[in-house]
Amino acid sequence: MSTDCNESQVLIIAEAGVNHNGSLQKALEMVDAAADAGADIIKFQTFKAVNLVTADAAKADYQKVNTGGGSQLEMLSALELDDMAHEKIIERCRQRDISFLSTPFDIESVHFLKSLDMKIFKIPSGEITNLPYLRLIGSLGVEIILSTGMSTLGEVEQAIDIIELAGTPPSDITLLHCTTEYPAPMSEVNLMAMLTMASAFPAIRAIGYSDHTQGIEIPVAAVALGATVIEKHFTLDRSLPGPDHAASLEPDELAAMVKAIRNVSDALGDGSKKPTPSESGNRNVARKSIVAARAISRGQTITEDMITAKRPGTGISPMRWDEVVGSIASRDFLKDQQIV
Repeated sequence: MSTDCNESQVLIIAEAGVNHNGSLQKALEMVDAAADAGADIIKFQTFKAVNLVTADAAKADYQKVNTGGGSQLEMLSALELDDMAHEKIIERCRQRDISFLSTPFDIESVHFLKSLDMKIFKIPSGEITNLPYLRLIGSLGVEIILSTGMSTLGEVEQAIDIIELAGTPPSDITLLHCTTEYPAPMSEVNLMAMLTMASAFPAIRAIGYSDHTQGIEIPVAAVALGATVIEKHFTLDRSLPGPDHAASLEPDELAAMVKAIRNVSDALGDGSKKPTPSESGNRNVARKSIVAARAISRGQTITEDMITAKRPGTGISPMRWDEVVGSIASRDFLKDQQIV
C-alpha cells in the first residue's frame, strides 16, 4: 500500500473511524461495504481510551448532540477495538482486496500498529501539536498522512519539521486539508487552503482532503482542485447512535462518491490541448469549407460575395479565405460546391 496514485486515480480512504460502535461484526461489515463501494483503503481508529483522555475531559458539542451526556472517556471506552479485532479486520481486508489503515491516538497504539507492520501511518488533526507523538511516528521509516484540521500554516510547518528531524523526509508526507467539525459548515471548508499548503510545501508527497461535510460534492470539488487523496467518513446506517454517524455517508452514497471522483479524476486529463481520439471523426462534420455562394464560371476572379463557408470541412478551410479571394476560378462551380 502506498499513497502514490496512477495518473487517472485518486486514492480514496473510506473512514470507518469508530462508526462500528465497538462491534467487531459491524467493523467487518464496514470492510465489505467499503470494498463494494470501490474505495482503496478503509481506515479505523486505534486507541486505549485511558491513554487518550482524562477522566473529566468534556465532549465536543457535536458529540453531546450525537451521544448525549457522559464524559469523553465513557464514550470512547465503548468504541475501542481490541488487538484480536484488529487482526480479524486486517484479515477481512486481505480477503476483500482493500488496504487496511488505522489512526493511532496514543503512544501505545503507535507501537501496536507498528507491530502489525503498517507501512503508512495516519496522524489525526488533534495530534498535530503532540511533539513526542510526531517524533515517534517520524522515526518509524513509514509513509505518513497528516491531517491538518484546526491548524495554522505555521503549525503545519512545525509538524513537518519535527517529523523530518525524526527521520521522515517531506517526500514521504501527504498533507490533508481538513475542517474539524461534524458536520463541517460549507462556508468554513476553505478548499483553497489545500492549494496554499501545496504551494507552501512543494516537497511533500501529495496533497489531499479529509472531508467532514454532508454529501459528496466537496470531495469531488477537491479532486477538481488537485487533491490526489480523499478521506471521507462512512457508516452502515446514519441513524445509529454514536459521535460521527450524522456526518457520514451511507454505503450507497460512498459508492456514488467513489464513482464521481473516478469520473472527475479521469476527466482532468494531462493538460495538453489537442484533439482527442473521439473528436477526430467529428472534425470534418463540425467544421466548414469554402464553397460557392452562387454559380461561378471558370476564369472569373473570385470575390468575397461569390463564396461562403459551409459544412462539411472536407475542402479548403475558411482559414485560407484571403488566399481564395482574388484568385481565378480553375473551373465552373455550382452553388454550394467546394472551391478547389
